[in-house]
Amino acid sequence: MLLVNIIWNIRPEIFILPDDFPLIGGFSVRWYGLLFALGFILGYLILQKMFKKEGVPIKVLDDLSTYMIIFTIIGARLGHCLFYEPGYYLSHPIDILKIWEGGLASHGAAVGIIAGLYFFAKKYHKPYLWVLDRIAIVVALAGFLIRMGNLMNSEIFGDVTTLPWGFVFVRYFGEGYTLAHHPTQIYEAISYLLLFVFLYKYYCKYEGAPPEGSIFGYFLIILWSIRFLIEFIKLPQVDFENTMMLNMGQLLSIPLIIAGFVLLWISKKVPGKVK
Repeated sequence: MLLVNIIWNIRPEIFILPDDFPLIGGFSVRWYGLLFALGFILGYLILQKMFKKEGVPIKVLDDLSTYMIIFTIIGARLGHCLFYEPGYYLSHPIDILKIWEGGLASHGAAVGIIAGLYFFAKKYHKPYLWVLDRIAIVVALAGFLIRMGNLMNSEIFGDVTTLPWGFVFVRYFGEGYTLAHHPTQIYEAISYLLLFVFLYKYYCKYEGAPPEGSIFGYFLIILWSIRFLIEFIKLPQVDFENTMMLNMGQLLSIPLIIAGFVLLWISKKVPGKVK
């Protein structure tokens, strides 16, 4: 018998403490939060290996991790609030702080990371592109884990499909729903994992000293091109996207793709290496 579709009814919580549990009754640990945190942990371990190879003190990595966590969360939250629901959040600014209610945008995270790493580079007198090249590798891996977290939340999926690997998101639509949708979370997750492998192998090919800006350039071109294409089969995240030829995710991806090509061109012209 051929597979018709995949019934997806996974709870987003790993566990929920009873309401009468002392002090933190009702507290829950969600798959999304666990995978989000795992992205930072694995990223730290990979960067630790890279920094050791290049002779960079571990204290620098610790500070870099702090910058990454803070600016990623701030950027992702502000990106969602200002790109996708500006009317609501500008009218209710205090709700911007309620990050536990959900709402993070990858484009906002990208802007936050770029800004945070600029301040980090200034503090440690490191070439800005040197920092961006190394962070891009682990961000690709984190993107894989975050999209798997979106799958566990039954969110950010695609249009209805008759393909055999379509997912019926019961938890989102409710019992009795039978239409299958593209699991675009998985499409993106696999793409980002392959991008991580490519970037890391590229870094190793140059023995830790690739042309400055080349890794980040490839990262911008490949990741946001993937995002741009998958958006064509992804359901709109907010109502105003229904009338747009290109949705918000695609419009925000275009300048990042262009920036990637510019960086690659620069890296070919000035392929300096960090000693």
